[in-house]
Amino acid sequence: MLRLRCGLSWSLVLVMLSYVLSRSFCQVVAEVTRPTIGSVLRTFTTSSPKCGGTSNNASVVTYSQLKTMLSNRNIQLFDVRNPDEYQAGRIPDAVNIPLGNLEESLKLSPESFEQKYEVKAPGKDDDNIVFHCRTGKRSATALDIAGQLGFSRARHYEGGYSEWAELEGK
Repeated sequence: MLRLRCGLSWSLVLVMLSYVLSRSFCQVVAEVTRPTIGSVLRTFTTSSPKCGGTSNNASVVTYSQLKTMLSNRNIQLFDVRNPDEYQAGRIPDAVNIPLGNLEESLKLSPESFEQKYEVKAPGKDDDNIVFHCRTGKRSATALDIAGQLGFSRARHYEGGYSEWAELEGK
């Protein structure tokens, strides 16, 4: 059983625990072996890759890669921003699936997905699935959701629509 010291509250422990679960296993083990409160707190205040590899370069699509994929028409691009953001400006050929609807949408049968979004449903082994949002935060979350559902080769455009619009001169 976990004993609390130094007035550490249960809510803080739960926040820390949820953060630990999102950290890489090796880093957590390394930090837990250090006995000081300072080292444990440092674990929760420094950035690191999350499980699922959203910071892994293999899961990130750059602007030039995105341009190539679009020109080759070899992409399933999903914009996870809200509909009003999507209407205000979008990357060509992107399909709007707001982040709040993504999990439910990826669980649809291929027929239902195609009927709802008017595009071919993504397959779990497809390597051309790319998520994007405005700045890369929501698309990283989308990538985690997709990964949990078995879309292990999906990626995200980290620069998001903000970078796209800037580089496209829009």
